[in-house]
Amino acid sequence: MKKLKTAILATSIASLLSVGVTQSAYANQKTVDLMSAQLNVKYTVNDNQANDHGINCAALGADWAACNKVTISLTNKGSAINDKDWAIYFSSIRMILSVDNDQFKITHLTGDLHKIEPTDKFVGFPAKGTIEIPMIGEYWILSESDIMPRWYVTSTNATPKVIANTDTDSDNLSAFVSPINQHWKRTADDHNILMTPVNRFQYNADIENLSAEALRGQILPTPSKISIGNEDITLNSQGVNLVLNGLNQDSLAVIQAEFKALNIPITKQGFNIQAIIEPQQFPQKQAGAYQLEINKDKATITAYDETGIFYAIQSILSTIYVDRSHTIPTLNVIDSPRFEYRGVMLDIGRNFKSKQAIMRLLDQMAKYKMNKFHFHLSDDEGWRIEIPGLPELTEIGSKRCHDLTEQNCLLPQLGSGPDSNTSGSGYLSRQDYIEIIKYAKARFIEVIPEIDMPAHARAAIVSMEARYNRLMKEGKAQQANEFRLVDPTDTSNTTTVQFYNRLSYLNPCLDSSKRFVNKIIDEIANMHIEAGQPLTTWHFGGDEAKNIHLGSGYQDLQLNEKVAFKGIIDQSNEDHPWAKSQACQAFVSKGVVKQIEHLPSYFAEQVSTIIKEHGIDHMQAWQDGMKHADSAKSFAVDKVTVNFWDTLYWGGADSVNEWGNKGYQVIISNPDYVYLDMPYEVNPKESGYYWATRYNDERKIFSFAPDNLPQNAETSLDRDGNPFTAKGTLNWSGAYGLSAQIWTEDIRSDNKMEYMAFPRLLAVAERAWHQADWELSYQKDREFIQGKTQYVDQQKLRQDWVRFANLVGQRELAKLDLVGINYRLPIPGAKIENNQLNANIVFPGLIIEYSTDNGKNWHRYTDPVTIKNDDTVLVRSLSADLKRVSRVEQVNE
Repeated sequence: MKKLKTAILATSIASLLSVGVTQSAYANQKTVDLMSAQLNVKYTVNDNQANDHGINCAALGADWAACNKVTISLTNKGSAINDKDWAIYFSSIRMILSVDNDQFKITHLTGDLHKIEPTDKFVGFPAKGTIEIPMIGEYWILSESDIMPRWYVTSTNATPKVIANTDTDSDNLSAFVSPINQHWKRTADDHNILMTPVNRFQYNADIENLSAEALRGQILPTPSKISIGNEDITLNSQGVNLVLNGLNQDSLAVIQAEFKALNIPITKQGFNIQAIIEPQQFPQKQAGAYQLEINKDKATITAYDETGIFYAIQSILSTIYVDRSHTIPTLNVIDSPRFEYRGVMLDIGRNFKSKQAIMRLLDQMAKYKMNKFHFHLSDDEGWRIEIPGLPELTEIGSKRCHDLTEQNCLLPQLGSGPDSNTSGSGYLSRQDYIEIIKYAKARFIEVIPEIDMPAHARAAIVSMEARYNRLMKEGKAQQANEFRLVDPTDTSNTTTVQFYNRLSYLNPCLDSSKRFVNKIIDEIANMHIEAGQPLTTWHFGGDEAKNIHLGSGYQDLQLNEKVAFKGIIDQSNEDHPWAKSQACQAFVSKGVVKQIEHLPSYFAEQVSTIIKEHGIDHMQAWQDGMKHADSAKSFAVDKVTVNFWDTLYWGGADSVNEWGNKGYQVIISNPDYVYLDMPYEVNPKESGYYWATRYNDERKIFSFAPDNLPQNAETSLDRDGNPFTAKGTLNWSGAYGLSAQIWTEDIRSDNKMEYMAFPRLLAVAERAWHQADWELSYQKDREFIQGKTQYVDQQKLRQDWVRFANLVGQRELAKLDLVGINYRLPIPGAKIENNQLNANIVFPGLIIEYSTDNGKNWHRYTDPVTIKNDDTVLVRSLSADLKRVSRVEQVNE
C-alpha cells in the first residue's frame, strides 16, 4: 500500500511537469508551417484602466481590481486555413482573465506561458482576412516591451515553428505590437509626465553647457578632496612609466591595457607615475583609500593597499579625454570610498548573458571604482552554472524549449520561443566561471554568487526531478532521493509572483534540500579557490516565498462584505507554500517553526550553518527572506547583510531602519531608484518593468540620497508621479553599501543589457563612492515631502548635477564608445516656437541632429533653426564616434 501511495504521489508531480500535454488534436506539419508563415500577429492595447470603463475587474479576480483590455489580431496573408488541429503558444506577463471570442480558448500553462486553441466554433482563418481575439488581462500594459516575442505554432506531432512577424531578439517589436499612444497611464491618478520632445526640452532646461576649463581635472566618481593646479602634462607622445610598487601583475596588466586603449604608450622614458603602499598614512583604514599628487615632474600615489593604487590610476585616467590631446592636470587628491560595498547585481537566470558581456561590465565597474559583483546565477527560468556531479542542472535547467514533459528542458518563458538557441538558454561552464572570477579579481571586484532559494528555484527543482526519474528507472532509489527538492506529499495550491505553481519552491523541510545546498556551495567554493578568490560571501536569495493569491489585493468570494477595489477569488483553495507538505506539517507540529509562513527564514538560518561549515563567515540575502528571524544573531555566520528593496513611497524610508536595528548590514537596493531594469523615462517606447517606478533616469539616480532615505521624498515622486511623505521613526546606523540591480526579464541581448545599464551605472557609482554636500545627515522624525519641505539645498544639487551631466556628455560617453559599450543615447528635447526649432540634451556635448524631410537628410543642430510651417521635424542624438543614433522622435508644437 505504501509503495502504491508513493507511486501515485510521484505521478502527481510528473503531472505538474507535464502541463498542457493534451491538445485538441494532432496537426500535421503542413498546417504548422502554413500558420507560422502566413499568420501575422498584432497586439493592441485598448485600455489600461478597464475597471473605470465598465469592466468589473474585481469579479474577474484581478489583483486590486486592476485590469486591461487588449486585442490580439491574427491576419492570414495567404490561402484559407481551416484545420483545427493546432495551438499557438505565447508569453504573457499579465494573467489573462477572460477571452471574448468563442472561436478560441486561452489556457495558462506555467509562468508566463499561455496557449491559444480553437474551440468547436472555430470557422478557420479566411484567406486575406483578420480574426480578432479581445481579452481582459490583469494589471496594465504600459510599455511596448511588455509584449514578448516568438509566438509559435505546434501540435503534438509537429515541429514547432515561430510565427514569422514575432521572431525577434531585439526591442523592435513594431512588427506585431501597436504603439501605445493614449493608454500610457496606469490609473486616473497617474500624474507622471509623458516624455515627448517638448516635455523633455523643459526637463533639460536647467542644464547648461559647461566649458572645457570648468571641467578640467574633474574626476568621476568625485574624490573626497581635490585641488587642481594650473599646469597640464601631455602624455600621448612621451607615454607613461609605471612604477607601481606593491601592485600585483594581473592588476598592473589591466592598467597597462587601459593606457594603451587611449593610445598612451607604456615606456621607461615616459611620465613617471609612482606608487607605494603605506597603510599607516590612513588612520581610517579604508580599503581603496589613496592620496595622489601630480606635478610637472611626476605623479605620486600613496595608497592604503593595492586597491588604492588601482583606484588612484583610475582617477588619473578619468581626467583624460578620448578626442583631445592626452593631457592630465597637476592636482592633489585625498580620496577614499563612501561605502564599503559598491555593487552591481546581474541576473542571468531569466535571460543568459555571454561571458564577454559580463567581462565588459566588470571593466566598467572597475573604472568607476565599484567593487562587488552580485551574480544572480539561478531563477525559475534558468540555471546558469555547471555543477560537477549534477549534470541535469545544465543539461535541462539551463535550456528552454517546447517540451511539455520538461524532461529535456524547461518550458519557454519570456518570449524565448520553442528552441534552445535564444537567450533563454545558456550556462557558464566551470571554467567560464573561474575565468570571470579571475577577471574580477584583477580589477579588485569580489564575485558574490547567488543561488536563489527557497523560492525562484523552479529550474533547479525540475532538473532534480529529471535526475530523480532517471535514477529511479535505473533502480537507484537512494541516489534518486539524495538531492530531491520537493516533498511528493505536497499538494499545496500556490501561485508565485511570476505565476508558477508549487514547483517553484524548494522544500525547506527536507534533508535532501540541505544536501543539495551543501553540494552547490561546495562546488562553487572550489571554483573560487581555484580562481584565487576564496569565497567570503554567499548570497542566499530568499525573496518572494509566498502565494500571491493570499496577498492583500485579493478577497475571498465567501465574504459577506466585499470591497470594490480587491479581486474576488476562491481563497479556500489557496495555500501558503508547503502548507500541505507532510514534512513541513511535522515541523509545525513539533514546534520547529511557529507557522508555515516562517519556513523561508528558518531555512535561511539552516543554510547559514552550511555556509559557516564551508568557512564562509558572511551571508547575504534579499531582506524579505529574513523577516521572521529575530535578528542577525539568529544566523550561524558572523555577518548577515540584506539587500533592502522596499520602495520608499510604500514605507521603505522607515522600514529600512528596522534591519539596521536588528544587527544586519544594509545594502540600499531600492527598485524605485537603483533598479536598472526600470525604464529610463515615462514613454511606452522605453522598455523595462515599472512595478516600482515609471522611470529611473540618470538625474534621479544622481539625486538619490542612499544614506538618508526620507530625504528622497523631497527630491522625487512616487510611482504615479505624486508627492509622498517620508520620515524615519527609528535610529539609523548607516548603510553598508549601495547596489544597482539589472534584472533581465525583458533584457534578452547583451546589447540590451548594456543599454539598460549605461550610462545610469555612472550615477550609481558616483553615489556609492562620494557623499555630496547636498546630502543631509539622517535625523530621526524629520519629515520630507516635495513642495512642502525645503531641507535640501536644491541649488547645490543642480550645480552638482550639471557638472556630472557635462562630464558624462563631454568625456565619459566617448570612453564607452571606445570600448564598444552599447549605452543608451538620450533623445533630445526640442520645441518649435515662432517657426524656430530649439533643442537641448540631458548630456551636453552629445551631438543633436534634426530632419525636416522625414529622415532622408539629417543636419547637425547647434543653434536655433528656422522651420517652415509645413515641415515635419524629427530629432535624434548621435554618439561621439558617429556610429550610433538614438530613437527618433517627431517634434510637435
